[in-house]
Amino acid sequence: MNRLFGAKSTAPKPTLNSAISTVDTRIESLDVKLSKLNAELSAYQQKLAKMRDGPGKTAIKQKALKVLQQRKMYESQRDQLQQQSWNMEQAGMMQDNLKNTMTTVDAMKTTTKELRKQYGKINIDKIEKLQDEMADLMDMGNDIQESISRSYEVPDEVDEAELDAELEALGDEVELEGIGESSGMPSYMLDDAAPPQFIDEAPEPNKVQQAAG
Repeated sequence: MNRLFGAKSTAPKPTLNSAISTVDTRIESLDVKLSKLNAELSAYQQKLAKMRDGPGKTAIKQKALKVLQQRKMYESQRDQLQQQSWNMEQAGMMQDNLKNTMTTVDAMKTTTKELRKQYGKINIDKIEKLQDEMADLMDMGNDIQESISRSYEVPDEVDEAELDAELEALGDEVELEGIGESSGMPSYMLDDAAPPQFIDEAPEPNKVQQAAG
């Protein structure tokens, strides 16, 4: 069977990158040949420009025409190879994009699987119960703070009428003190019955009469 169909090839199959590299190498080879042909054509053109019409000029012209035909053939081959290289590069880009897409899809699948596994461990009822307990503790804390900050001496509700009356009485006392100071008399002398402030005890009436007699 191997004699009829040949032995099975064990060589590795060419990849897209290797094929592109091979085509690019051929394109570079054609560029070298085209450069040599262009140099020959330039030399022939210079000779033809200096020669007169005759058999010699005709022979050189025929050589220039052959070089020109070779150049066109190489240029055609180069254009075809460049198009092939460009097509393979586009196929490579599509292949890379497809690989990136598949990698992204696989990552999304793995992430979705892990999320389902993690969310499956969460009990919504326990979370709601925990939230309720936290709310109760916050209310308890607010009650404690309100109780601690409560004032013991100042009443919660004060009658505004009583405050106005007290404020008016304070104003009267200030006016009386102002009158005493403006007349040059101490405030205690405004009251006849009031003893001087420097006497510790009030004098007895009998001792006052004996001192006067």
